[in-house]
Amino acid sequence: MGESESSPDPHTLLLLEPPPSPTAASSKKLPLIPLIFLIFFQVSGGPYGEESAVGAAGPLWAIVGFLIFPFIWSIPEALVTAELATAFPGNGGYVIWAHQAFGPFWGSLMGSIKFLSGVINLASYPVLCVDYLKLVIPIFSSGLPRYSAILITTLVLSFLNYTGLAIVGYTAVTLGVMALLPFIALTLFSIPKIEPARWISLGQKGVPKDWPLYFNTLFWNLNFWDNASTLAGEVEEPQKTYPKALFSAGVLTCLTYLVPLLASTGAIPLNQEEWVDGYFATVGEMVAGEWLKLWIELGAVLSIIGLYEAQLSSSAYQFLGMADLGFLPQCCGKRSKWFDTPWVGILVTTLITVTVSDMDFADLISSANFLYSLGMLLEFASFLWLRKKLPTTKRPFRVPMGMVGLVFMCLVPSGFLVYVMTVATTSVLLVSAILTFLCIVWYFVMKLCKSRMWVEFSRLDDDYYLNLDYSCN
Repeated sequence: MGESESSPDPHTLLLLEPPPSPTAASSKKLPLIPLIFLIFFQVSGGPYGEESAVGAAGPLWAIVGFLIFPFIWSIPEALVTAELATAFPGNGGYVIWAHQAFGPFWGSLMGSIKFLSGVINLASYPVLCVDYLKLVIPIFSSGLPRYSAILITTLVLSFLNYTGLAIVGYTAVTLGVMALLPFIALTLFSIPKIEPARWISLGQKGVPKDWPLYFNTLFWNLNFWDNASTLAGEVEEPQKTYPKALFSAGVLTCLTYLVPLLASTGAIPLNQEEWVDGYFATVGEMVAGEWLKLWIELGAVLSIIGLYEAQLSSSAYQFLGMADLGFLPQCCGKRSKWFDTPWVGILVTTLITVTVSDMDFADLISSANFLYSLGMLLEFASFLWLRKKLPTTKRPFRVPMGMVGLVFMCLVPSGFLVYVMTVATTSVLLVSAILTFLCIVWYFVMKLCKSRMWVEFSRLDDDYYLNLDYSCN
């Protein structure tokens, strides 16, 4: 596509798959269909949570947002992920890309801020799961029963992740189908009641537009496409599988947002202030009865479980990849003898999740999104610089653009990232600055530990990945 596909400079450190552990050689790689649903849950998990876009700006703006935003945000992020995940298909994903582009400091910083962002977001899922369960079992509303339910939910879901990525992948397929079935029913029951004129409503008079909420809702529901890259070393033929999986997950995600949104906003009169998270269940009751409301609420719980499993897998394999690269002590990359899963990564991620899962961390989550935005700016910069720095690297999937087109493709979502960061509150800026400072300090602490040989680090980033053959599977 305009650039040579010959082998790269042999003195360049390019990370493919790490050498197999004793059990890795026989472990089952993740095929296409489970990967599609893992990406689906890492990005979306269904239309749960998109209701706030209607409440913030009205039906028309919500529909336009979920039509247009994928083109200015999701597709660029997915294209970057597809090219770099197939060019450097090792565990760690974006950590590898920043490392290869700008060196170990930036690779470590990318890994630290993305890991914090992912784990803090992960901590919200057991809380949400218990919040839905308390609607059916009121004893989970507060006190010790609530804390116990959050803890048990977290531990059980983490143990499922420990049993193997293939199991998690096929579980994601099952959860995805079951979580989306009630919305198929909602759409079918809504069709006879749809009045298309309701779709062009700009909102009720007297209800002000909440643009920060509107954009944050779009951003929250359509990001994290790059998360699946952190487990590329576990995917079957990643050079071929990733582009197909990202495209399929993109189509599935867009349809699961747009179809229920069109059905719901067209089928019922607009009561804009009631369009908040969870309102789809109320819509289901209005168009079909209480049974559909309960089914949608059950689907929400299943979706949350899928979100947790997908995000935990991403975080744990990123942790493993950082250990392989020498950014963390070698012991952090240990795998289970029984399931070949990164048990240390799962354990560390779970412990952090349990620690913060019942805290009032609204600003902390906003700070995690701020850090995610910083990471994405670094990711886009890494993508562009790797095109310039390593033009001859074999890229099984290549974004079909020259440098000018790539810069424009990355510039538009980068502008949105900057906007999200500029509207952050003072407390979010403060917490984000502290967390970023700690990430920087962490790099130098690890560098000191390595230089003094206080703990053992992997040397694969210096030795093993030199002079590899970059043939495509």
